[in-house]
Amino acid sequence: MTDTINQARRQLLLGATAAASGLLPGRAQAAGGTLKVGLIIPMSGPFASTGRQIEAAVRLYQQQHGGTVAGRKVEVILKDDGGVSPDVTKRLAQELVARDKVEVLAGFGLTPLALASAPVATQARVPMIVMAAATSIIPQKSPFIVRSGFTVPQITQPIAEWAPRNKIRSVVTLVSDYGPGMDAEKTFVAGFTKGGGKIVETLRVPLRNPDYAPFLARVKDARPDALFVFVPSGEGAAVLKQFTDRGLAGAKN
Repeated sequence: MTDTINQARRQLLLGATAAASGLLPGRAQAAGGTLKVGLIIPMSGPFASTGRQIEAAVRLYQQQHGGTVAGRKVEVILKDDGGVSPDVTKRLAQELVARDKVEVLAGFGLTPLALASAPVATQARVPMIVMAAATSIIPQKSPFIVRSGFTVPQITQPIAEWAPRNKIRSVVTLVSDYGPGMDAEKTFVAGFTKGGGKIVETLRVPLRNPDYAPFLARVKDARPDALFVFVPSGEGAAVLKQFTDRGLAGAKN
């Protein structure tokens, strides 16, 4: 099954390239020479920092490389989904495909938003480029999905191996309770314990309206050598502030 999906994804990329070059009939020809890309990212709300970084990267790339590809002008249609409601992201994807006639969907700041939009890409047979959402299973949800970013396990495994080699013997994990957080927890626990470390406790914090204080109180009581944390971008400052306010920054076993 995996080989079949990967083959379909390779064919998708070839088809998208041909469409961009004007070699395929249908949507590409209907676009009148303009390649429309629907960019759905959180430009407001708690995860706006992710959206602003993606938008800045898109603008920088176009400044450096121009606004055309294979002779076709690229039009980026930016939509702000607020970053918290999968239904909103899915609706925006549907509108971009049906009303704006985009040939590519892109962006997707968080995993639930990407997963909600996957059926839209499949039904419309439109390439969907995931730029930020990092749960490993996302590309499995549609043969039309490709990921231009990274996965959480890729960035978690190295620190899971590093910690026991550097005399960290006990750890509490604290992650947001959604796909990437569970990916991070699973990867860290497996790598850390394989190296001889001990997981004292695993804590999961609600994604919406999180209050880290009670969880950090449990961390303080557990007295681990270290705390492993995974939260979405934009939440890191709140975790660090409460971590410091509770005296954990200078705590010693």
